[in-house]
Amino acid sequence: MSSQGVTIWFTGLSGSGKSTIARILEKKLRGMGRNVEVLDGDVIRTNLSKGLGFSKEDRDTNIKRIGFVCHLLTRNSVIAIASAISPYRNVRDYNRSLIGNFVEVYAKCSIEECEKRDVKGLYKKARAGEITGFTGVDDPYEEPLHPEVICQTDRETPGQSAERVMKKLEELGYLNPAEHSVQ
Repeated sequence: MSSQGVTIWFTGLSGSGKSTIARILEKKLRGMGRNVEVLDGDVIRTNLSKGLGFSKEDRDTNIKRIGFVCHLLTRNSVIAIASAISPYRNVRDYNRSLIGNFVEVYAKCSIEECEKRDVKGLYKKARAGEITGFTGVDDPYEEPLHPEVICQTDRETPGQSAERVMKKLEELGYLNPAEHSVQ
């Protein structure tokens, strides 16, 4: 059984399905006996990054903090799953360089679909001007140029997306095919 650590970095707009796929992936990997830790952007902001705002500098700091924790976990043979909008390409690239064993997963979803899924009403508030600097509305989201995996989350189920990630982990040598087939 492979015990190499890796960071699986989910990026995409709010509501694109990052956290949902991450949780499915976590369950599959734990079922294989792997050590897994999920770092969800909302949870991290409440704890590790409490007090940070949403300026570009604060967002960069938040994403670098998540990246540093992923780096520590990965070098200790843990599969770290980061699920954060992480809108800026240069900070994702910084984390890729820091961590090394890094698999970028783009949860690609139309903004229209993300807005339909928005249970917190954040897009509506952003469009009404109640929230400013909201990614995808009045702040940019820089799509990854060469992610290892693209999940078309408005065209496939979360389970299909998770399976796509599992296959890529296998292909890259982070999972043995025998481990995956046990599922």
